[in-house]
Amino acid sequence: MLSTKGIIPQVAVRGGGARSLSVLASSSQLTGARSQQHQLQQTRTFIGLIDAVDKRVYRWAKGIMPPISKTEQIALGCGTVGFDRDIFTGSPSLQKLIDTYQPKLSAEEQAFLNEKVDGLCALLNDHEVSVNKDFSKEAWDYMRDERFLGMKIPKEWGGLGFSTHAVSSVLAKLATHCFDANATVAVPNSLGPGELLVRYGTPAQKEYFLPRLADGTLIPCFGLTGPHSGSDATSLIGSDCVVEERNGELGVMATFKKRYITLAPVAGVVGLGLNLSDPNGLLKGNGGEGFTVALLERDHPGLRMGDRHIPLSAAFMNGTVEGEGVWIPMSMILGGQERCGFGWNMFVECLAEGRGVSLPAGSIGAARAVASAVGAYSRVRKQFRVPIAEFGGIQEAMAHSGSDGLITIAGGDVMNAIVDNHEAPMVISSIMKQNCTERGRRIIERGMDIAAGSAICLGDKNYLGNAYMSMPIAITVEGANIMTRSFQVIGQGLTRCHPHMVDLMMALQLPASEEKKGVRIFTQQFHKIVGHGVSNLGYSLSRGMGATVDTKLRSKKAYRNGDKLLEYHEKQLLRLSANFALTADLCFSLGGRLKFEELLMGRLTDAMGAIFLGYATLHHYQRRRGIKGLEAVTEHAMLRLEAEAQDSLKAASDNFPGPLGGLASTVMKVGCFPLGNLPRPYRQPSDELTKEVSTLMTTPSEIRDMFEENVYIAPEGAMHQISDLIRALPLCVEADKIATSLRRDKRQPSSHEADIIARADAVRDALIQVDVFKHATAAEAEPGYVRPALLGTEERLAALNRKRFEEAA
Repeated sequence: MLSTKGIIPQVAVRGGGARSLSVLASSSQLTGARSQQHQLQQTRTFIGLIDAVDKRVYRWAKGIMPPISKTEQIALGCGTVGFDRDIFTGSPSLQKLIDTYQPKLSAEEQAFLNEKVDGLCALLNDHEVSVNKDFSKEAWDYMRDERFLGMKIPKEWGGLGFSTHAVSSVLAKLATHCFDANATVAVPNSLGPGELLVRYGTPAQKEYFLPRLADGTLIPCFGLTGPHSGSDATSLIGSDCVVEERNGELGVMATFKKRYITLAPVAGVVGLGLNLSDPNGLLKGNGGEGFTVALLERDHPGLRMGDRHIPLSAAFMNGTVEGEGVWIPMSMILGGQERCGFGWNMFVECLAEGRGVSLPAGSIGAARAVASAVGAYSRVRKQFRVPIAEFGGIQEAMAHSGSDGLITIAGGDVMNAIVDNHEAPMVISSIMKQNCTERGRRIIERGMDIAAGSAICLGDKNYLGNAYMSMPIAITVEGANIMTRSFQVIGQGLTRCHPHMVDLMMALQLPASEEKKGVRIFTQQFHKIVGHGVSNLGYSLSRGMGATVDTKLRSKKAYRNGDKLLEYHEKQLLRLSANFALTADLCFSLGGRLKFEELLMGRLTDAMGAIFLGYATLHHYQRRRGIKGLEAVTEHAMLRLEAEAQDSLKAASDNFPGPLGGLASTVMKVGCFPLGNLPRPYRQPSDELTKEVSTLMTTPSEIRDMFEENVYIAPEGAMHQISDLIRALPLCVEADKIATSLRRDKRQPSSHEADIIARADAVRDALIQVDVFKHATAAEAEPGYVRPALLGTEERLAALNRKRFEEAA
């Protein structure tokens, strides 16, 4: 082997010093160039290898990702994202929520609530409405004259031009008195189709329909649901129309069969969802195929409306909309020909109002009614000479109803403000519909349990029975809660709200001719998703350990300091948000299979719902702080929400599905629960806190005043059980205090004290009574009517020798 030490001297002797340096330099440059070329070749090879791997991964992902339909692509572009996306990032901001969304009523809106809504309630007897299965003409005329059916229609068209928060408040107040009125007023002020006309109608359509909708001349309904499609605008099975030309006029020939359509039996105009096809290309690019909305008046040739469903015991109008071979000219397509195929966009952008506002408003009304009336009843009603409010089971039910009520009210306030901020959040509206209607059902159920026999005997004195039978209806409409929870929220959320998912999905939909572009976008977004997951893994670990320490060291009375209450619970929500975002990223390991893993999606919906409503509850506290006792109810609500989110995530980690489920489960447990049960600090509220909240709900307090803010109170002297219970509470509490003092001091009452006790006893006796009827049906009221069972008794006794016990044997 030769060395440079041996070569260089020999060259120098032969060629001289300068030549030797020149040769050495040339040799060095040649070696350097070769080295650079080799390094460049290695880099190119490495990059090529990465490109090849990226391309293989892209093609693999493209193979397992099902194609996105045109309707799904439209859905991805509809509506808005906001705070729901913040939750998917893992780091939402409470301060941003507080600064951005401020629900408020104008003086005009507040006056309408105080005067016009009370006026309508005074015309309605809830029991009579349920028996007659309709309102009186006087009540219908009042709703029309006072623009109850046109609250969302702008003033320029004769409506009230109210905010979403005002509409929600009206619906909630009606729900405290008559759920049928709530449902009747809700439809025209959500899908309508008044709001669709305002946004998308042609000038001629607006000029004709909007004034008539505003003053109630035409009562509207919206026909979407069919026997095979449910509230699913993507299918519309059995509701088809084909573009045709008749006598030089373009239109569609439609056949449809709709059911469950609220207000259809009395509607003067229906917004009809149809699946439009144009096999002969008659649209010529002006409009397209797909979901289309038509406007048909009641007397339209071939349209059949009028038959009724009877949803449980409810009285609100609900029925069918049908037609075969119905000719619909293009002038009656909502928005005209250019809006053919645009119905999905219309529907999605307006859906937030119906799902996220109108339906939760019923639960808000139920929450206020139960807190106000059942809370009072639990003090009025005595068992074993003790108000039932002192029984542990009653205290637990009242405290849970109070915190669920606060959660529902807080969520409604934020949702209303979001919509009033000109947003249409698909995911948050779905959370509100599913979560708040479910909480409303539980609130009513607890109220029924507490009121017991007085809640199951129908009549004027029963203020819970009709609401109890109406809540399942809210659970099922606009997408049943089971579907919303186990599919819709996370299915939409992962695609729509994840910060990187939409671009990645769109890259996978590109044609083969654009593969290079697709690989580039896919790779960028994939790396971002991985980085997003890694960062939320870090946040989960750091925030989780911090949350564990904070919770272990926290005093049980710390919540009484409002600033510390906010600080502590915001930290817990940040931890849970990071846990949720990490889990959402792990869901991508399932690929297209995710849509079939509904158990997993249901648990993640529970977690996301608890997180969103937790932020809403803190938002409510920050706005309303100063109400005495609000800290206790907020603490009770937050502890329950945090436990809900934690337990849902734990169940998800224990059951993570898919071929990579074991790995995903391990990563999730490391991030969310690194030390097993130790970093799972969230527990249900203590008994001490539960009793404190119950006392606030069942004795005169500022908390009760807060819940009573939007409850209908009848004038003095009018028979109205909720109003009478609310008015009786202070008297009964005062009488109980006197009785306790008398027992403690072992003395007789003064004349004044005796009078208070006597009046309280009289009120108690009146308020615990239930309605009794001589006959329950029209047949029983007929002269000479004998109940069939008694006829049978008479016949059998007639055949016996001994007719009565007193007769001799």
